[in-house]
Amino acid sequence: MCLAAILVLGSCKKDFLTQYDPDAIAVTNYFRTDNDVLLAVNGCYALLRSGNTIGEGSDLWTDQRSDDTGTNDNQSNAGEPFQFNNYSLIPTNSYMYTHWLQMYAVIANCNVVLSNIDKVAFAVPANKQLYKAEAETIRALIYFHLVREWGDVPLVTTQLTTTAQITASTARTPQATVYNQIVADLKDALNSPLPTTQATGTIGRLSLAAVNTLLGQVYLTMATTVDPANQTANLNNALTYLTAAYNSKTFASLSSISYTSVFDVTQKDLCPELIWQIVNKQGDPVYSSGIAASFQAKGETIDSQKPSSGVGYNVTHDLVNEYEANDPRAAFNFKFANDPTVKDYFVTKFRDVSSSAGVNGYGGNDWILMRYADVILMLAEVNNYLGNTGTAISYVDMVRTRAGMPTYAVSMTNSAYATAYPTLKLAILHERRVELAFEHHRWFDLLRTFNNTELVAYFHAKSQANFGFAQLANFGTKDRYFPIPFNETKLNPQTMYQNPGY
Repeated sequence: MCLAAILVLGSCKKDFLTQYDPDAIAVTNYFRTDNDVLLAVNGCYALLRSGNTIGEGSDLWTDQRSDDTGTNDNQSNAGEPFQFNNYSLIPTNSYMYTHWLQMYAVIANCNVVLSNIDKVAFAVPANKQLYKAEAETIRALIYFHLVREWGDVPLVTTQLTTTAQITASTARTPQATVYNQIVADLKDALNSPLPTTQATGTIGRLSLAAVNTLLGQVYLTMATTVDPANQTANLNNALTYLTAAYNSKTFASLSSISYTSVFDVTQKDLCPELIWQIVNKQGDPVYSSGIAASFQAKGETIDSQKPSSGVGYNVTHDLVNEYEANDPRAAFNFKFANDPTVKDYFVTKFRDVSSSAGVNGYGGNDWILMRYADVILMLAEVNNYLGNTGTAISYVDMVRTRAGMPTYAVSMTNSAYATAYPTLKLAILHERRVELAFEHHRWFDLLRTFNNTELVAYFHAKSQANFGFAQLANFGTKDRYFPIPFNETKLNPQTMYQNPGY
């Protein structure tokens, strides 16, 4: 302490009144040991928990943007949340801006790790590649979300330490370049000692199965949205990496895992279908899940012991009507609330009525980021695009059989099913919707399945009566992307140009 004071007092006069925190450690001096890097990587993981990034509460930029759910409250919080599912989003929306900032905060933390990791003399050399792979994959995942939500976005891959660097980085980068960086990060992560799958002691951390899943999804998205010239190559790459993820499974058949057990808080550490999840701690005021309690409607007790005074998490009647007759996933995923102030459907997919969660609703529900049913249906999608119809149908049947539903061939003899889903492409989209409902996939599935014109037509063909106050007529080609936040465009209107229509 005295030495620090002498050093400060011995500096030039203009620094005499400058105060220094004697306990502070500059980032450049922080990284010394394996554990220092591990703690920094853990910080990157921790940021994923937030609803402002990709945690359980991040539905505003995902499911509420889709046709599955969305608030009917157009008044609370200045109506800003309502803008997302009403397709009336404006550049000054504060929720959207917070989301943007927090996503880049994750990237900044990953960049700090990756920019300083070479300074450390690792006691265990393998740890360097392991921690690097985790930081690269988290960064790639966040950029994958950003590029699908905003299109061209600033691409920053190093720690920014000067104003000049920040100014130079305040510029949108073409999507193709961002995707190239995502692919590069994920391929590098695959050449690391990450474990093949999650195992006891590593639940919540990345695995090679997770990296393969993400890379396969990235290539599938590139094939159908941004790189038509290389569509076949991208589809074949998607097939390669999704197949690698699928082959990492530790179960023989999807049907050996019940649908309800995937979401059972008592089985979350043992369920072999889960590839990657954000871990929540039952009964903990800070690290518990609030999803069961917050989704429950007034007068109901199926989700949580915590009493509800509101309508719960809204389900559009459009989604309710999507489920085929006798599909048991419908009865598990949502319920009609009879309270006179509700009289509508709410989500029941995520439940914790345990005494440990209690009346405070401190649930133990992990937030599932990746699971094998998703991989299987993406394999169906890829094979269908490649013309491997029989293989695609076999993957669809894996999911339908596990759910207790007729096979695709049998279903196509049902006139209602055949009319609603006349192509295998639409049947796969349907299966993803009913299987993965409320898991934050639907909006991105729609973007991957339809071009701009098709997406507008898809929404406008739906019945307004099934969507409450949100106006489907508002949906237009501009709504494929969010507007760039006003606070970003004003920094440099030329390099941070606005998306069309805003």
